[in-house]
Amino acid sequence: MIKQLPRYLLLFVVLITLQVLVFNNINLGRYINPYIYVLFILLLPFSIPNWVLLFIGFFTGLTVDYYMNTLGLHTSASVLLTFVRPTILSWMSYRDDLDRFDTPGIGNSGVEWFLRYAVVSVLIHHTTLFILETFSFYHFHITLMRIVLSTFFTTLFIVLFELLRSSRK
Repeated sequence: MIKQLPRYLLLFVVLITLQVLVFNNINLGRYINPYIYVLFILLLPFSIPNWVLLFIGFFTGLTVDYYMNTLGLHTSASVLLTFVRPTILSWMSYRDDLDRFDTPGIGNSGVEWFLRYAVVSVLIHHTTLFILETFSFYHFHITLMRIVLSTFFTTLFIVLFELLRSSRK
């Protein structure tokens, strides 16, 4: 893990920069908000201790909240995602898969597995984020549409980014 630290720091900086400078400024419509920074949490090693994972999720969300001025929404969603991530991984993977590879990714696990993992994780993150953002069920159909569309586009961008990243290896 220590040898991979510079690589993860670079990935963190690249994804946060892309989120803040590019994805926050792309107008894809009123209901579509892609959050590419979630990929950083998805690509963390399997063997990372849970308390470190929660701290990383907190720091990632706090960084996005700082730049987006969202008062803890991304922190809450990111911490929840890092909390349920081990359960998602154990639910979606065989023990042999977790032992064979150190990190999730298209290059290690294949497109189908990574796509399922990304959709479930992004759906949990976005559901938390948008329900906390509206904090009401008054226009639930609009919130639901935002969750579905943003999950689709975030997953699309995550898979494209991961395909580009894995093809360079």
